[in-house]
Amino acid sequence: MIPVPSQVRIWLAVGRTDMRRGMQGLALQVQETLGRDPHAGDIYVFRGRSGNLIKIIWHDGLGMSLYAKRLEKGRFLWPSPADGTVSISPSQLAYMLDGIDWRNPRHTFRPQRAG
Repeated sequence: MIPVPSQVRIWLAVGRTDMRRGMQGLALQVQETLGRDPHAGDIYVFRGRSGNLIKIIWHDGLGMSLYAKRLEKGRFLWPSPADGTVSISPSQLAYMLDGIDWRNPRHTFRPQRAG
């Protein structure tokens, strides 16, 4: 789990993002699309077209970090582009990273058998 301080704001970049982008490309997208400063300490989350990969960038005051997570089964639930800019809480981000619907906490993929 990413150690997220409670005062940090988490922003979802609604719509699709080119997942070939690295830190600099995603930071540029934050500036151009969201109109925000990627070095201000907020966390920005991006999702690709297939929906099973997300990338997170975060400047913690010392440097920029890039995190990536791919789900083996299921997809990350994402707001539609019409929703505009979406801010979520650290607990909602934790649900999202576990593959759980952050709007209504339930697994997006239910295993057919345990063990």
